[in-house]
Amino acid sequence: MEDKQMPFSGKDLREMIVPLFLEQLLVMLVGIADTLVVSYAGEAAVSGVSLVNQFNTIFIYLFTALASGGAVVISQYIGRKDSENAGESASQLLMFGTVFSMVIAVLVLVGNKGMLRLLFGKVEDSVMAACITYLKISAYSYPALAIYNAGAAVYRSLGKTNVTMYISVLSNIINVVGNVIGVFVLRAGVAGVAWPSLIARTFSAVVITILCFRKKNEVAYRTGWIFKWNTDCLKKIWNVAIPNGVENGIFQLVKVALSSIVALFGTYQIAANGVAQSIWSLAALAGVAMGPAFITVIGQCMGNKDTEAADYYLTKLSKITLLLSSAWNLLIFLFTPLFLRFYALEPQTKQLVIWLVLIHNVFNAVAFPFSGALSNGLRAAGDVKFTMYVSVISTIAGRLFLSYLLGIVLHMGVIGIAVAMVCDWIIRAVIFIWRQKSGKWKEFEVV
Repeated sequence: MEDKQMPFSGKDLREMIVPLFLEQLLVMLVGIADTLVVSYAGEAAVSGVSLVNQFNTIFIYLFTALASGGAVVISQYIGRKDSENAGESASQLLMFGTVFSMVIAVLVLVGNKGMLRLLFGKVEDSVMAACITYLKISAYSYPALAIYNAGAAVYRSLGKTNVTMYISVLSNIINVVGNVIGVFVLRAGVAGVAWPSLIARTFSAVVITILCFRKKNEVAYRTGWIFKWNTDCLKKIWNVAIPNGVENGIFQLVKVALSSIVALFGTYQIAANGVAQSIWSLAALAGVAMGPAFITVIGQCMGNKDTEAADYYLTKLSKITLLLSSAWNLLIFLFTPLFLRFYALEPQTKQLVIWLVLIHNVFNAVAFPFSGALSNGLRAAGDVKFTMYVSVISTIAGRLFLSYLLGIVLHMGVIGIAVAMVCDWIIRAVIFIWRQKSGKWKEFEVV
């Protein structure tokens, strides 16, 4: 089956994938720069930002899940050439995302201290003060985050990923420059780090929203659609978003549980795991960046009822992800000894980091393209409950149970945790490949 006979040419795919990859890489590098700047704000500020970011991640995943649900629905309507319903779905996504995020923001602003005490116990007063300051300012940015995600879903559904990349570039520049001014010029401590994030997110939300109102776009917001509640339209989005949100929520809870297990293994293993995780995040970038491409392409094919094209692109995009992930994971592994020069670690700890990165990168290259990226394609076809059940069961029975068995019972330590993680990927990869080949994912209707 040739590209020229299909809705997306090789050039179309490249123009979609390259900006997604560059955007993810940029966000990762800016995150590293942010951490470096924050470290100069004092230990209490660093601890506060670190703890609150764990809390914020829960809401970021919720907003992302909602936007992914919207992206699937919008992509399917675009595939049908139904710009009216696509635009109405986008507008409803904006409306609901804004309301939902404002409710969460109010709850956090009212109950922030109690929530933080419940989650993090009796931390030092200076750390708790930093946590409260950072969380309050972060909560103001939740609506901006949800609004940006809604707009980004529209542009990614259209395949115009270069737009979100450029906005991300400008937003991250604002954030880093703001942090430098807040910490080094104004000496505002944790507030000097929090306000630039709010300003950067607000900038992104305003710009993407203005762009989404442009009538020349195939899909555009309309004021009339935004200021009304369309239950039927929202149900289509929720049907994808809720299973995705449940899956991400369980994954985050398991990560917290795994942190508790790692804490049992002693200082050098905890340090090695922490450093390895920062390198893992960079290595996983290729597979993560491919997720939105699967949603756009498969969503449009399924919206057009072209299951043959959807099947073709599931295979083609999986191969691209496999190739891209393999090359990127190899590159990151080769650079790992260089990265480790920047850490003041004992030789034993550095050696353990290299083993952890090796285990992660090999399987992130060969298994994650199918356990992660391919699952986005199945969701885009409407096969959301199956992917949720598989992911939740695999995360709990595979990752969590095996982590306990290998790490604690068999005394493998953090190596056992890493092996459990890749077993989780392998289980999902095998099942999702089987699911694709079975063709059952073709039977679902989203719109």
